[in-house]
Amino acid sequence: MYPILFELGPVVIRGYGVMLALSFVTGIYLALHRSQERGLRYQHMVNLCLIVIIASIAGARILYVIPHWEEFSAHPLDIISPFQSSGSIGLTGLTMYGGFIGAIVSSLWYLNRHKLPIWRATDAFAPSIALGIGVTRVGCFLNGCCFGVPSDVSWAVGFPPNSAAGSFYPDALLHPAQLYNAIFGFAMFALLIWLDRKERFDGFLFAVLLIIEPITRFIVDFFRYYESSMVLTTLDSVPLSVNQGISLVICGLGFLLLGRLRNKDMRRRFRKAEQRKRRQTTATGNV
Repeated sequence: MYPILFELGPVVIRGYGVMLALSFVTGIYLALHRSQERGLRYQHMVNLCLIVIIASIAGARILYVIPHWEEFSAHPLDIISPFQSSGSIGLTGLTMYGGFIGAIVSSLWYLNRHKLPIWRATDAFAPSIALGIGVTRVGCFLNGCCFGVPSDVSWAVGFPPNSAAGSFYPDALLHPAQLYNAIFGFAMFALLIWLDRKERFDGFLFAVLLIIEPITRFIVDFFRYYESSMVLTTLDSVPLSVNQGISLVICGLGFLLLGRLRNKDMRRRFRKAEQRKRRQTTATGNV
């Protein structure tokens, strides 16, 4: 684990920041390439990528600050300022689901405002989101944040004392929850690319992402540490996190979207079949 990759004088290059930047760069490149394949206007997609970057960072920050307000009540400028009162540089504290929601809401707003094909565009971006989750979670592992609970499994890992995991659980072996999420992210990316080999109705890939990602997150969170402020409720003494609650909502929306888009596509296919029959009937009558 390498929270700090290297230092250039006063500039500290952190593993998480490098992986976050890499996730944006690779995700944007892939999304723009897929957008062109789908006939979407390049400039609109570039603008959308810029909006997504800003909205995802803002959303990730907001969802972290809300349950951790006690950390910022004395220094509220730390919420938006990269120059923290502790002397560190950067926004320490981001929640992935906040970024996920921020990116989706801002994308839907932009696409609707410019009357662009919403579901075709979201399908172009869906694999990039999955890839971004995988890459960013590797950054979490390097940083030692978003860590798991103590475990005696053979693949449990220890974190250095200068990381969040190492300082909270000194000399303990933990579930590498970050890598669980990363593996699921890369697997989702591969699945979406594989599903995209066959022509499907617009919005299919995006709906599948909304269904599968929350399921994987719900599972991994049973092996991840959360402070009490992030516990939503308990079931038979098993704590359920706020993120697991959000997962259930997103998964439900994914199923609703998939069903709605599938029914719409079936109606479209039925109308086309009926029109084809009428044309054939007309042509036979003319003969």
